[in-house]
Amino acid sequence: MKKNKAIITLLVLVLLLAGFGYTAAVGIGANGAGSASSINLGLDLEGGVSITYQAVGDETPSAEDMADTIYKLQKRVEAYSSEAVVYKEGDDRVNIEIPGVSDANAILEELGKPGSLYFIRETASDGSLNYNRSTYDMYKSIEALEEDGSIILVGTDVKNAQHRSITDDMQNKQFAVSLSMTEEGTTKFADATREAYQKGESIAIYYDGAIISAPGVNAVITNGQAEITGRFSAAEAEQLASTIRIGGLKIQLEELHSKIVGAQLGEEAISTSIKAALVGFVIIVIFMIAVYYISGVAASLALALYVELIVILLDAFEITLTLPGIAGIILSIGMAVDANVIIFARIREEIAKGKTVKSAIDTGFKKATSAIVDGNVTTLIAALVLGVMGSGTIKGFAATLALGIVLSMFTAMIVTRLILNAFYAIGLKDVKLYGATKERKAVDFTSKRKIFFGVSIAAILAGFVFMGIGKVQTGNTLNYSLEFVGGTSTNVTFNEDMTLADIDSQVVPLIENITGDGNVQTQKIEGTNEVIFKTRSLQVEERETFKNTMVEQFGVDAEKITTETISSTISSEMKSDAIWAVVIATLCMLVYIWLRFKDIRFGASSVIALVHDVLVVLAFYAIVRVSVGTTFIACMLTIVGYSINATIVIFDRIRENLGTLGRKESLDGMVNESITQTLSRSIFTSLTTFIMVAALYVFGVSSVKEFALPLMAGILCGTYSSVCITGALWLVLRKVFPQKAA
Repeated sequence: MKKNKAIITLLVLVLLLAGFGYTAAVGIGANGAGSASSINLGLDLEGGVSITYQAVGDETPSAEDMADTIYKLQKRVEAYSSEAVVYKEGDDRVNIEIPGVSDANAILEELGKPGSLYFIRETASDGSLNYNRSTYDMYKSIEALEEDGSIILVGTDVKNAQHRSITDDMQNKQFAVSLSMTEEGTTKFADATREAYQKGESIAIYYDGAIISAPGVNAVITNGQAEITGRFSAAEAEQLASTIRIGGLKIQLEELHSKIVGAQLGEEAISTSIKAALVGFVIIVIFMIAVYYISGVAASLALALYVELIVILLDAFEITLTLPGIAGIILSIGMAVDANVIIFARIREEIAKGKTVKSAIDTGFKKATSAIVDGNVTTLIAALVLGVMGSGTIKGFAATLALGIVLSMFTAMIVTRLILNAFYAIGLKDVKLYGATKERKAVDFTSKRKIFFGVSIAAILAGFVFMGIGKVQTGNTLNYSLEFVGGTSTNVTFNEDMTLADIDSQVVPLIENITGDGNVQTQKIEGTNEVIFKTRSLQVEERETFKNTMVEQFGVDAEKITTETISSTISSEMKSDAIWAVVIATLCMLVYIWLRFKDIRFGASSVIALVHDVLVVLAFYAIVRVSVGTTFIACMLTIVGYSINATIVIFDRIRENLGTLGRKESLDGMVNESITQTLSRSIFTSLTTFIMVAALYVFGVSSVKEFALPLMAGILCGTYSSVCITGALWLVLRKVFPQKAA
């Protein structure tokens, strides 16, 4: 790069930093598009609409029917936001909370009346596969249709409905909706399609009194599997499938009330998180410059650009940001720093070999590419699988993490390189500005593998022991929060309109003293003095203490304090979805590492180390009794991404050194040398990521602290496993399962 071009490059960078910085802080246009303030926030950080439905009828619905209703409603409302939650309130109520919206009436109109789906045979007026009418124009009432048998199926006869893409006979891609019927519905549908096929009729589908589709019948369908085709877009097919699913509820619901609610974690959670991010960022910049000199300056500028871009793109892609989403950003910042550390370590190695600074920069980036790409791609695979298969909070976490990974690779491998080359071109060529790696004697990690393995096994076993103790003492192996096991919702109407900041500082600490738990969710009802406090399940004595505290400390009228038992916001189906998503993501990562390293023992070692880290952090949760809520899932997923990335870096160096291994050199020595060569990277990356999370812990509110604490434990565990476990584990597998001769 010539000097003039370098100066222009740096000027453009300064302009971009200023422009993107202004956009991220203030935004563009009257609505402030692209700014941090315009990012969609989840219920935990912003609030939204809360709608309460009650089951229609004199009899209390069964627990199974309520669970089925909640799960199907959850899938329906995720069309509004991936962070929407649905949970049971009392015995016959369902509460829906959708973040980032404020018009309850519009939501209610679009959501419709769950349970009012039915199928009717009709004469197709124009022979089309699909047509729509906006109003209910049947000449008979629903009751009369039911009496004369015009309704051939109802929503509960449909087992499931999914949208999918298909290829027609002309090899054109189309979107369709696949239906599967229950056992009873299969029989009904076979009879209905037989008669409709003979008479040339269509089967119209009605929801909430309006026709939503009227597909023609092209054959008698006896297996309970049907497909609706037509000129659908992907969004239209998904909307139709979603509407059919919600119409298949076993319980008829009616709206009880709706309200606008505030953030669950309060305003302080956002302000403290921003403060923590700023402090952490400044410390990282100082650290990078102090350790890597001019290279650290380049990395800091690239990291600043990364932060600005991720703020802008979170708004551009309309990604809903929650506390777990912040975990995804933290991990991606750590990986952005990690990529720079890997590059700079390689540059210093080349300088130590006697190469010029220019040659060292080029070679350093070239040699660092494989480790950076493999580490980021494996984590990106996990993010994509979680985004497709996960639900609710997991989708939000996956979207944030995926965006961060792609952006961090761009800034580290392209922006940092441009800046470094520009610095060199304007005259910053002295070797002292870049540093050189000092020759280090290889640390003998592998000879101590029995000790390391023993410590890990002991830590994992201790976790299971404490889970057993917790099960005996409390009935739960872990300290599950209300998201997992439900809890108590207490409505308190204060005598004055308290701000969320006042509630967080004056009321919440008193509740935490009563519950002994930092996981207290607060929601303020807009336009009223009413506040909802969600806590773990409270015993009768604790509810009484809660009430007395509100009366004595704030003069609240005892009659204006009501309590309800609420179900978990994470259903068993959502847990199952999360588990399967993690399992499949792990298998995909295993296959990728196997293919890239051409040795399944690398992949197996990575997965075993990953499982090790998860189990150790699980043990930490059990021993310290940290609250296990939605952030638990985000914490574990963050650790999975962090662990696999740290392992890949060491394995990349082992793969490189394995190719140059001499006959007289031992595998043990080569592994020790590889770990030692990447030791500074392991320590520095862990330190910078730890700094970001530690800042959250220091400045955060109670709920944020309970999220940051196990994450810090996970970072330390990931560092330990990558340095002390993975290389030794690969070595053991290599000796137990030697490579077969070609």
